[in-house]
Amino acid sequence: MRFRRALLVGVIGGVVGASVAQTASSVREQEIAECRPGEIATWNDGRDRPALSKPLRFVYWHAGAPAWFSADAVLGSLRRASKAWAGCGIESRVQVLGPQDDLPAGAIVVQWSEPGSRGNFGLANLGQRTLALSAAAFQLLRTRNPKHPAEQTLQMVISHEMGHFFGLMAHSRRCVDVTSYYHDGKGAQCYARDRSLLNSVAEYRSILPTACDIQRCRAANGLAPNPP
Repeated sequence: MRFRRALLVGVIGGVVGASVAQTASSVREQEIAECRPGEIATWNDGRDRPALSKPLRFVYWHAGAPAWFSADAVLGSLRRASKAWAGCGIESRVQVLGPQDDLPAGAIVVQWSEPGSRGNFGLANLGQRTLALSAAAFQLLRTRNPKHPAEQTLQMVISHEMGHFFGLMAHSRRCVDVTSYYHDGKGAQCYARDRSLLNSVAEYRSILPTACDIQRCRAANGLAPNPP
């Protein structure tokens, strides 16, 4: 499960007029906050299943991180993602792993690793219980567009990859979902309530799980949907 470079939008380009951006923001915020009947759809590139473990325990190893990401910043992103995914009903914990600390049993290691990320911004490996981030990918992003809010991209990648450990193995076809892919590489495009607004913001995908992400997660774990 990976967060691919090719599926990020807005890395180099800017946004259009302010009024259009405001409209996009309003529509996007509604899509993030609510999950309408029939909106949940995936690319059928995996089968959702229960969370890898209960509770999920993530430990962060800061070695190899880009210089502009402090340990506290990355840890903050991990904790925000963990808190947002709590709506799924599965407990998760996040802690820092120090150089002398033993790896807790059953922990998922979040680390900066080029081999582990395999050329992607991030890669979840459930078998090895690792969430690998790529310093090289974030360096490329910084080189191409120094003004791009890399912290938002980091949050998005972490939230996306963390979702796989909660059981969301398939990628969403709903553009705004943090677990989404914008396209399948074969011409098929993701769904949005108003696709004309997709390019009016730097990044349409949410940086945290949406209502539909949470509903999918609850279903994968045999839990009833959250009330509207």
